Amino acid sequence: MTYKIGFIFGSHNHIPYGTGHDEFERIYTNKLKPFISTLYHYPDIPAALHYSGVLLYWIERNHPEFFMIILDLISRKQIELLGGGFYEPMMTLLPLADKIGQIEMLTTYIRKQFGKRPQGCWLSGSAWEQSMAGVLNTCGMGYTFLEDALFNRAGIQDRDALWPCISEDQGKLVTVFPLSGRLQAELRHKKAAPVLETFFKEFFPDGKQLVSVFPELIFTGTEDPKNYEAALHQFFEALSRAMETSIELTLPTRFLKTHQDLEKAYFPSSASRQFLITYPESNGIYSKMMFTHILINQLRGDKSRKRNAREELWKAQGYNAYDHAGNGGIYCNTLRNAAYKALLEAEKTTREQGTFIPSLMIFDFDLDGEAEYLFQDRNINYYIKTNGAGIFELDYLPKAWNYLATFARRREPYMEESSIEDGYRREAFLDRLVPPDFTLRDALENRFAGSRFCGSEKYQVSEIDKAQKKACFRLLPREDLSFGTVEMEKRYHLNMDLLTLNYSLINRGPKPEDFKFIPQADFSFPGDGETRLRILTVTAGEKKAGSPDCREFNHITGIEFQDLQNETIVSLLSSRPVDLWLIPIHTRCRINEKMRDQYQSTCIMPVQAVSLGPGERFETEFRLRIYH
Repeated sequence: MTYKIGFIFGSHNHIPYGTGHDEFERIYTNKLKPFISTLYHYPDIPAALHYSGVLLYWIERNHPEFFMIILDLISRKQIELLGGGFYEPMMTLLPLADKIGQIEMLTTYIRKQFGKRPQGCWLSGSAWEQSMAGVLNTCGMGYTFLEDALFNRAGIQDRDALWPCISEDQGKLVTVFPLSGRLQAELRHKKAAPVLETFFKEFFPDGKQLVSVFPELIFTGTEDPKNYEAALHQFFEALSRAMETSIELTLPTRFLKTHQDLEKAYFPSSASRQFLITYPESNGIYSKMMFTHILINQLRGDKSRKRNAREELWKAQGYNAYDHAGNGGIYCNTLRNAAYKALLEAEKTTREQGTFIPSLMIFDFDLDGEAEYLFQDRNINYYIKTNGAGIFELDYLPKAWNYLATFARRREPYMEESSIEDGYRREAFLDRLVPPDFTLRDALENRFAGSRFCGSEKYQVSEIDKAQKKACFRLLPREDLSFGTVEMEKRYHLNMDLLTLNYSLINRGPKPEDFKFIPQADFSFPGDGETRLRILTVTAGEKKAGSPDCREFNHITGIEFQDLQNETIVSLLSSRPVDLWLIPIHTRCRINEKMRDQYQSTCIMPVQAVSLGPGERFETEFRLRIYH
């Protein structure tokens, strides 16, 4: 007896929250519209389609005609829509309530728009932990898809990995279909017809076999929508020919109605969280997300406010803002900023008007087992770690903007060997003691030999005053380091949204120490072009416009940044005249298959020459204010 190979063809489509309208429009015109239009002309080819909630919401408001085609395809039973998390989260990172909430939000949206509740669920990045079986079942999802490599890791051999299984958690079942990783990879760029013919020849149609593919159809040389549509026609023609000889196209629900004798399997976790360590910036967003989740859970009585806060929280849970994934991932400043903006909007919603009290909270914010120091005023948050005693988050709540949503430079496999690697998370007030002849050129080229980077050292907490919102951190001498006889004390004080930072440097050694003191600070603005950012220098109270191309200002007492997008001013004033160096921090990242330049932050280096004899002390003060 000759069997045909079962074949489930699908398409996964998502554009991250925070992507600009023009990019949505480009992808819709070049990819989404040609795909659905071409599929419409092949009524014998069924497809399982997944569109994230972010994408559907945009299409509804900008191209409602797309929904009419989807409705027509549903009515003729050619497609079935998959559910999932509305904002395309990595489900395994989320608290249980958010997992269920995200799935139910997309399920409700699809039911209202298309009149039919989805039966299956798409898992972003095939991120799986066994508890997901129970979550999916609870949300009414009967099936999902996982990569076939995970079937192999579960002890299922190659031939059996071509057949779905049922999986269970606490008595709740879900069917898991295997995705052919190899076929998906080959279809990504190669011509469909020879790939399909070669692939199917390797199968012996003598038993149960089912292949599922959700290929990312990127045909080389098809940037023009007409060329892309022509390539899609070739792909669907190849599928049609294969249907005549070797495959039987089906849909997941159609398959499950006739196949109920499935084996049971438990799958190992496929959701690595290593990127939270590799990228501290990812862990920063994740930690803020978990902290905001706690704040929302503490809301009592006002269900509407709680629901609004949760929906803002969910916007920040899309996996693209965390991992080094498509569209730049964590490298993309617009995605990071959008995530923080949503989290801060959620946090603002939790603050009840008239009852919020400014505070200094001691809390393990970044989930590393050590407490951080969270200063919260009516308009400003700033968070401090003992490692470096720098500020790692600086929120201006009226504009829902984190001015420390920075990203450090890294060497990646696709970058030039000469690229600069920072080796630390860019924060505010990470202190350097550098040789007296250290120059701006040295800083630009990242040459810090013979310097002491206090930002990587651990400070002791010497004083905490919660009532006055004051904290003092002390760095002890380290004789094994350059300028290691210098002891440093940093006193932070937050009052009426004004941050004051007092420094005290003492030479504890028997010999004089001469160096330049640089309390380095990075601020992440929407951009650094003339349409995004203007600079004013301050000298003896007088302000002067700074050239956007200037990188060095001499003998000034302050600097102001006019953030034109947020319509805010970030002001940094010094009690002593300083030379100030500005270094724009850019990285290269891959977005939509192209290497692009990304603005990440503006590095501010106030430079003060210091000469300390044994036992002598140097003191200085900085004041930081953000306002609009």
